[in-house]
Amino acid sequence: MIRIFTDTAANLPSEILQSYGIEFVPLSYSVNGESAVQTAMKDFDGKTFYGAMRNGAEVQTSMANMNIFLDPFRRALERGEDVLYIGISGGISGTSHAAYLAAEELKKQYPDRKIVTINSLAASLGEGLQVIEAAEQAEKGASIEEIAEDLTARLQQMCQFFTVDDLKYLRKGGRISGASALVGSLLQIKPILRGNEEGKIVLFDKARGKLRAIERLVSIYKERAIDLDDLIGISHGDCPGEALRLETKLREAGHRGPILLVPHEPVTGAHV
Repeated sequence: MIRIFTDTAANLPSEILQSYGIEFVPLSYSVNGESAVQTAMKDFDGKTFYGAMRNGAEVQTSMANMNIFLDPFRRALERGEDVLYIGISGGISGTSHAAYLAAEELKKQYPDRKIVTINSLAASLGEGLQVIEAAEQAEKGASIEEIAEDLTARLQQMCQFFTVDDLKYLRKGGRISGASALVGSLLQIKPILRGNEEGKIVLFDKARGKLRAIERLVSIYKERAIDLDDLIGISHGDCPGEALRLETKLREAGHRGPILLVPHEPVTGAHV
């Protein structure tokens, strides 16, 4: 049996994790120096978290180390399960590398078991949708090698685009350059960002005002979507009205499949 793992940054609701038997490793952050660990998506109060950020709260994230993966992976291995971990982009976090180090350590102790880690090159639902796909393949009987090969071959097909009010959080956290951060400082210009081929956040386009930024996201979908019946995702940093507007416009653009709409989780949300 394959046990699929991910981390908090995958942004998957608790009911989805439970329905597929997916385990996740909680990542930590702090608000005004007080440590917090998200133990389940249902425990996350996005309105309070992002409200605190708007009011000047100091939110920090720290890089995970291999120790947070050792015990959860080991428990699965002890149950006779193989382990497949799909994690946050290595272009913005060292978490996936920490999971890889833990896997290499455990391979020595459990030579008869299979342990595979995948850097999703994405975050939030860009990561989470890959986790769901892996879980669906496992349910259909695919081997851990087949799942890993398929996901790895199609990493560049995961399109992840987003817009922010401004770039100060990304600049402060070192996720984007200071020069790029100047883009959003004038004339209500809203940057359109994406995860690039290395899993790093880069500027893709610009729009004047929130409504035009939403329209640009819709036009990107129309340009790039291959299967209009596929699952897509929307995460939002406490702007549910704008998220619903985007969902409606995606439907008007022809999307027929399910849309997973969730509050953006705190670990990457602290930067966007």
